[in-house]
Amino acid sequence: MKEVLAVVLAGGKGARLGPLTRDRAKPAVPFGGIYRIVDFTLSNCLNSGLRRILVLTQYKAMSLDRHITLGWRNYLCRELGEFIDVVPPQQRIDEQWYQGTADAVYQNIYTLEKERPEYVVILAGDHIYKMDYSKLVDFHKENSADVTIAALRVRGKEAARQFGIMQVDNESRVIGFEEKPAEPKTIPGSPDYCLASMGIYVFSAHYLFDELITDARLPESSHDFGWNIIPSMVRTHRVMAFPFLDENRKRDAYWRDVGTIDSYYQANIELTAVEPQLNLYDDHWPVRTYQPNLPPSKYVFKSNERCGAAFDSVVCGGAIISGGQVTRTIVGPQTRVNSYAEVEDSIIFSRVNIGRKAKIRRAIIDKGVCIPEGARVGYDEEEDRKNGYVISPGGVVVIAKAESFEPIMAESI
Repeated sequence: MKEVLAVVLAGGKGARLGPLTRDRAKPAVPFGGIYRIVDFTLSNCLNSGLRRILVLTQYKAMSLDRHITLGWRNYLCRELGEFIDVVPPQQRIDEQWYQGTADAVYQNIYTLEKERPEYVVILAGDHIYKMDYSKLVDFHKENSADVTIAALRVRGKEAARQFGIMQVDNESRVIGFEEKPAEPKTIPGSPDYCLASMGIYVFSAHYLFDELITDARLPESSHDFGWNIIPSMVRTHRVMAFPFLDENRKRDAYWRDVGTIDSYYQANIELTAVEPQLNLYDDHWPVRTYQPNLPPSKYVFKSNERCGAAFDSVVCGGAIISGGQVTRTIVGPQTRVNSYAEVEDSIIFSRVNIGRKAKIRRAIIDKGVCIPEGARVGYDEEEDRKNGYVISPGGVVVIAKAESFEPIMAESI
C-alpha cells in the first residue's frame, strides 16, 4: 500500500446536523461517547495499511484539526514516509472555496502530485462503517481499472435522491451511472434493490489528474465526482464496481450515513442494545480515537431514596452517576447526573451537568451544557420550542453548546 495515497474529504458544512455542526465540522461530531465520526474512516485507513493520508478540510475545522493532531499523528512515522496531514484550502489555483468534491481534490493537485502515488483512494469522512481498503485497491489492480467505485446494495425506496446509482455488466464493469436519481434503476433480478455508490473511489493517479484538469476547464460543471467525473469516465474509461465487504463481521453489513439528526440519533442509540449491530469491541478491526487521561466512571448512592445506576447504556470515563438514573443513553466523558435525575433514550456529550430531579427524554445535549434542577426536556414540545431548542422531524430535542444554562455547582448531588 506504499504506492497508495488516501484523500479524506472532510470539509462539508453538515447543515442537516445543525446545531451539532454549529461550532464544528461534521466529521468532528462526537459518536458513541468517545469517538468522532471521522475516526471510522481513519481507522479503516490504518487497519488497511494505508499510511499516507491527506485530510481536506474547509468549514469550522479547528476541533477536527486538534483531534487529529492529538489522537492520530502518533500512529504514523514521517521518517518512514507515513503521515496524516490536515490540509485547509490552499487557494493555490483559485481564490474560491471548494466548489465540489472534485474541485476540493483539484485545488490540492499540487500536494497530491508531490507524493507521486500510483493510486489515489478518495474517501468521505462522515460515514460509519468498517472496510478494508486494501481489498478495494487489489480489486482495482486485478481488473486493470481506471477507477473503481465501492458499491452497496440499497433498497430502491431508500436510494431515491440519496445515492449515485450504478448499472453493471456480468464482469462488474459500470455501464451506467446516475447521481441521486428520483427513480433509481434496480438490479436485474432484484427489483427491490439498487447498486449505490458509497462515495469511495480508487483512481489510477494519472487518470485522476487528467480528469480533474479537464473538468476544471468546464464552466458548466459542478466539479463533483458523482455529478461530473464518474459519469464522464463511464463513457470513456474502464470503471469497475467493487461490492462492499464489511469488516464488522455481523450477519448484516453495517454502513450508516449519519447526515441528519434522526439518523445520527438512531445510530448512536443502537449502540445501547444488548448486541448492537456495530461492534466496537472487536480486536480484529479496532476503531481508534483520541482519549484524554480520565478516571473510571463512578456510580454513587444506593438507598431506598436514590440510587446511581445505568441500564442498557454506554457510560464513558470520568462520568459520575450521582444518585440519578440513565436508561438507553450514551453518557459522554466527565458528565455528571445528579440525584433523582432521570435520563432516557438520549445522547449526552462530554462535560454535561444534569441537575437534581431533572428529567430528560429523547434528547441530544451538546458539550458543556448545564441542565438546572427540576428541568424537563423532551416531555413538552411547545415548552422545548419556547426554550429555543431544535426539534428534529423524528421528535428528537437538540440542545446546542450556545444554549447552555448557568453552571450548577460541582458539589451538587
